[in-house]
Amino acid sequence: MEFNDVIKNRYACRKYADRPVEQPVLDGILDVGRLAPTSVDQQEQHVVVIRSGEGLKTVDDLTECRYGAPVVLLITFDRNDVYTYPGGKYDSGVEDASIALTHMMLAATNLGLGSCWVNAFDPDAVRKAFSVPDTEEIVAMLDLGYPAADAAPSAKHGRRKPLEELVSYR
Repeated sequence: MEFNDVIKNRYACRKYADRPVEQPVLDGILDVGRLAPTSVDQQEQHVVVIRSGEGLKTVDDLTECRYGAPVVLLITFDRNDVYTYPGGKYDSGVEDASIALTHMMLAATNLGLGSCWVNAFDPDAVRKAFSVPDTEEIVAMLDLGYPAADAAPSAKHGRRKPLEELVSYR
């Protein structure tokens, strides 16, 4: 698929087919996340792949937003291994993990899978349920799977503000 088509076709999938994600496909998506750029190449992101029946039930107990996806990626970063920006107020953790997550989301679309960025959960409950170390910050979960035949973007998906409202020049 052409890159612009990947961008245009990607939507938050909220209904998945009862079809597993093949390991080579999953590995390809995870590798794209590994290749994503990070500040000074820190690569502080960590991905927990959740696909066992027990793990997916736990996700269902933590959020209503799995939508039947056969795989959920839990994205974290190691807060002790981030680049701290000049001035000391901000670090690269959330943005680097988000870049990796976005790359994986677009790779999934390119391979015919659907995805949904999930942040509707209590991070403390997720930390406890999946034994996420205290040194890792939880950023989001990403549902992954093949879209159901009747899956479709939300009504708002095609609505975009004009470029003039989003860009300014100085």
